[in-house]
Amino acid sequence: MMIPHEVVTLIVDGALPVRAWREHLDLTQEEVAERMGISPLAYAEQETIPKPRKATREKIAAAFGITASQLEL
Repeated sequence: MMIPHEVVTLIVDGALPVRAWREHLDLTQEEVAERMGISPLAYAEQETIPKPRKATREKIAAAFGITASQLEL
């Protein structure tokens, strides 16, 4: 499981994994929400959850083009 150094650095600096990956991929919350078919507010809430449910992690990972396990740190 490969996690880019920039993602790890963001997490060490206090970001949760979902936010760190989004920022690393240079995506806005609105872009991710659109990819997931949910509202930007619903997606924004996911960035505040330390460990989203497995099904949610899988949907977010699919929107990012990564594996769900890469969101688990």
